[in-house]
Amino acid sequence: MSVLILLIIVSICIAGGFLIAFLWGSGDGQFDDVYSPARRILFDDEYESNQNPNE
Repeated sequence: MSVLILLIIVSICIAGGFLIAFLWGSGDGQFDDVYSPARRILFDDEYESNQNPNE
C-alpha cells in the first residue's frame, strides 16, 4: 500500500512539472504562432534561393 502512495506522489510531481513547463512556454510565447513554422518547412528551398540572388 505504501508503494501506491509513493507512486501517486511521484506522478503528481511529474504532472506538476509538465504543467509548470507548459505555463512557462505559453507565457514565453512558444505557442503564439503555430501556423508559420509548419509552412516554413515547406518553403525552405525557396527561402535559401532568395538569400543568394547571384546563384
